[in-house]
Amino acid sequence: MLKVTMGLLPVAALFAVAPALAHGAEIGNDLSRCAASAKGPAVLVDVRGFAAATGKVRVQSYPATRGAWLAKGAWLNRIDVPVRASNGAMRFCMPVPEAGKYGIAVRHDRDGNGKTDISRDGGGFSNNPAISIFNLGKPGVEKAAFYAGAGVTKITINLKYM
Repeated sequence: MLKVTMGLLPVAALFAVAPALAHGAEIGNDLSRCAASAKGPAVLVDVRGFAAATGKVRVQSYPATRGAWLAKGAWLNRIDVPVRASNGAMRFCMPVPEAGKYGIAVRHDRDGNGKTDISRDGGGFSNNPAISIFNLGKPGVEKAAFYAGAGVTKITINLKYM
């Protein structure tokens, strides 16, 4: 049985980030979609704070609604690539269907085994919300939601580890 303590809360949210049977589209990390000449809509996501340049990183976009945010199978797009962090950071371009409110979730699977190891793996969310004991580390949509415009919107996500 998993014992959740306050020290595990930021990583406990990662369980909700990795649905087994998602219905969105797996896409590549095509940074040209977020280039200066790109029309969008897309989100340029700078992910910072990788604890190691190993394993895999998963970036998922969700509609910013209570019913869809971090819900199994509700993600829109997923980028799942090996970590190639330079100075502890990586950049991703996440296209979105139209201008509107979205949330982004990131998971760093340090050993790349496809399983969440709460003692090693890290994660983060758009707007870098604080994690609450009352929701077991899953931030509410109101804390992670941001507005993506018709062009390219830039955000930064800071990874958290136990």
